[in-house]
Amino acid sequence: MMSKELLVDAIVNQSGVTKKAAEEAIKMVTSGIESVLAQGNDVNLIGFGKFEVKTRAARTGRNPATGAPLEIKEAKVASFKVGKKLKDAVNN
Repeated sequence: MMSKELLVDAIVNQSGVTKKAAEEAIKMVTSGIESVLAQGNDVNLIGFGKFEVKTRAARTGRNPATGAPLEIKEAKVASFKVGKKLKDAVNN
């Protein structure tokens, strides 16, 4: 698994930018994606993938401690669909 810190180090090593610049770039990308999804819109990075908001329907669940049924409210969830270029890179 690659942590944010290791990703920053990889960007620094590959591009030669400062560690602070790499951290800021990651922060801008993630906050940009977050803000677009919060507005209910999708983010499509061609070849990499698509971030989108989906609605999970309300459903009945069970309390794991007691087994009693409980109602789980409808919720919006973030979703990611892998693009072809990334899929191919992972499979090679």
